[in-house]
Amino acid sequence: MDEKRNIVKRLITFVALTYGISSIFMGWVISAGSMRAGGMLAGLGGMWSPGIAAILTQLIYRKSLRGFGWGWGKTRYQVWSYCIPILYVGAIHAIVWISGLGGFNSEPITSGLGKTLLTIVITTVGGGLFALGEEIGWVGLFVPELAKITSFTKTSLARGIVWSVWHYPLIIGGVYGPGDVPVWYKLIFFTITMTSVSFAFTWMRLKSGSLYTGMFMHASHNLFFQDIFDRMTIEKSSTWYFVDEFGAISAGVAILVALFFWLKRKELQVEKI
Repeated sequence: MDEKRNIVKRLITFVALTYGISSIFMGWVISAGSMRAGGMLAGLGGMWSPGIAAILTQLIYRKSLRGFGWGWGKTRYQVWSYCIPILYVGAIHAIVWISGLGGFNSEPITSGLGKTLLTIVITTVGGGLFALGEEIGWVGLFVPELAKITSFTKTSLARGIVWSVWHYPLIIGGVYGPGDVPVWYKLIFFTITMTSVSFAFTWMRLKSGSLYTGMFMHASHNLFFQDIFDRMTIEKSSTWYFVDEFGAISAGVAILVALFFWLKRKELQVEKI
């Protein structure tokens, strides 16, 4: 019972520190009206806030940085972590293209394949450094600690909700997400999407024992949602109500992702307190 209370105390400290530290950088971004404020320094600081908070939490309570999942683990889990977002983001956009809710732009494939591949490589490396900061917090500390005292389902839901709410100031401040979609709509479908894909993040972390699954999945998610497939989509009047992290189709596909990993939850072996 004492250890459960200690875990809850660490988790509350981590979330409080994450929200507190990131508020500085989010305020900077919102006041500047751009995610690129300070030459991306504000964005970098914001994304590393969960990592900094996790490190501080561990040093305060355990005087050690062990337990985050620094080990590489089995390579297949890292590869799958990178590929999973490609599959669900690709499925979302394929539905939009086929249904006519958005047009298909073949230019990146037919005339810019080399550039697209270079973008993928460069953005994966750069995006990985940004994503690592977040995932040291989310899957390095939050997920494995919470999984010791509750179920896979509750751990996934908690990670997704805390992660989603953490983004709310940027969405409400108008610097994150498509500007022509109402804020209330973005908040609803963003929360559903991010909470649902958190089942994949949680499962891969607990199965592999490595926080790098979170880093690769996060970097891939951001790259293919925010750049690659967006460039392949021709906007129509209501396209952004269905795609990106804020769309209805994105939420629907993400729920299927959550269901897939929820059905595989019995494959996980987590030592409970």
